[in-house]
Amino acid sequence: MWIYMNDSFLSIIENDELHLTVRARRKEDIERVFPDASVLETPDRDYRYRAVMKRNDVAIVIAKRIMGIDYYNFKDSVKEYDRKHVYSEVWGETLKLQK
Repeated sequence: MWIYMNDSFLSIIENDELHLTVRARRKEDIERVFPDASVLETPDRDYRYRAVMKRNDVAIVIAKRIMGIDYYNFKDSVKEYDRKHVYSEVWGETLKLQK
C-alpha cells in the first residue's frame, strides 16, 4: 500500500501475519509518522529505509492521521517544495486513470 501524506510517503507491505514493513525513500518520512520506530537503512533495496512494526500499531497511527485531516486541498497542504513537485507529477499521472 502506498500512502501519500503531506509530510511523508510510505510503502507498507506484509512482513508476517502480525507485522508490517513500513518503507520509505527518506528516513524522516517514517520517523515523522512513527517516531518510536527503529528505522533500518537498506541501501541496496528499492526503499532505502524500513521499519518492521506490529500491524495494529501501524493501523492505529494511520487512522489517527486520517482523523486529523484539516485541509480541503491535499496538494496545497504539502509544504516541502520537492515533495510537492513529485506529488504533483504523481497526481498528473494518475489523472490518466480517470474515465
